[in-house]
Amino acid sequence: MSDALQELGAYIEAKQSDAVLSTSVANGELTVEVTPTALVSFVEFLKVDATCRFSTMVDLTAVDYPTREKRYDVVYHFLSMYQNHRIRVRAGVRDDEMVPSIVDVYPASNWFEREVFDMFGIMFKGHPDLRRILTDYGFRGHPLRKDFPTTGYTEVRYDEAQKRVVYEPVSLVQEYRQFDFMSPWEGAEYILPGDEKSEAKG
Repeated sequence: MSDALQELGAYIEAKQSDAVLSTSVANGELTVEVTPTALVSFVEFLKVDATCRFSTMVDLTAVDYPTREKRYDVVYHFLSMYQNHRIRVRAGVRDDEMVPSIVDVYPASNWFEREVFDMFGIMFKGHPDLRRILTDYGFRGHPLRKDFPTTGYTEVRYDEAQKRVVYEPVSLVQEYRQFDFMSPWEGAEYILPGDEKSEAKG
């Protein structure tokens, strides 16, 4: 399988030399690094080329590397049921860079692109309806960015007195942030349910 993927990678690199930056095979998967500007024409090639025929888009996500100049990797996964191959396409983008939408080539990418926008803040140029899909209206920030606080900025609760959902700034008391990091199995002074059985046997 690895040899077949190496051959496929070499074929794609030869046919799309303007778009492809590098190819690699690891853990039985082919990864192709491409320039973001050539993304639409490249995935169209993957879909229609007789050797590739990656007719199915399986997934689209992103990875955040805050210290890199190209902060994000936008990552696509495609499947060719005709050739029994999978491919990962990766494009590195800066924080202020827009990624071309591939909705016209793979309509299934519509909600995936909205999710990546919602979670990472990456903009997809040409998307027909780029708005949040997982978070609420008025949500601040993008939760899967590495600089997003794990507590978030606001908390949502139902207020019984007002009979409605209310939004409030997150307020954590200092005690919430203190941990003793002690496992219950390492010298804890309290008894866990079931511990009395071992003592009874002894």
